[in-house]
Amino acid sequence: MTVTTEDLIARGYSTWGDADPFEDMIGPFYHKQNDDGTYRSAFVSERRHCNTSGALHGGLLMSFADYSLFAIAKKDLDGMCVTVGFNAEFISAGQEGELIEATGEIVRATRSLLFVRGTIFAGERTILAFSGILKRVRKREGLA
Repeated sequence: MTVTTEDLIARGYSTWGDADPFEDMIGPFYHKQNDDGTYRSAFVSERRHCNTSGALHGGLLMSFADYSLFAIAKKDLDGMCVTVGFNAEFISAGQEGELIEATGEIVRATRSLLFVRGTIFAGERTILAFSGILKRVRKREGLA
């Protein structure tokens, strides 16, 4: 059974709600809160997400991992954050038509930094392992 974007929305997934020109172009990416309070990200892979060999493009997967860092850390974001560190290890290839998901955990949270790690997978197959550091950005006078 093929999962559609409409299926994700029916399952309680949503986007951030803000316009993000890059994510809007390559996504849409979705996230939802699980029953245990953690977060899961997802998207439905399409032909436009693939490289010339027919596998999901590595840049797309790293962009989805970056999106997922923020979804995983959502309950601790407390305002604007930016990615200041990112690592990824490719494990296997994703394919067109698959439901691609990501889960993870906050490893450590300080006053200014969130250390997050996660995994991207399709069904039982791990596609990518990732970790990143998010920095909380303090609002400065005159900035939105």
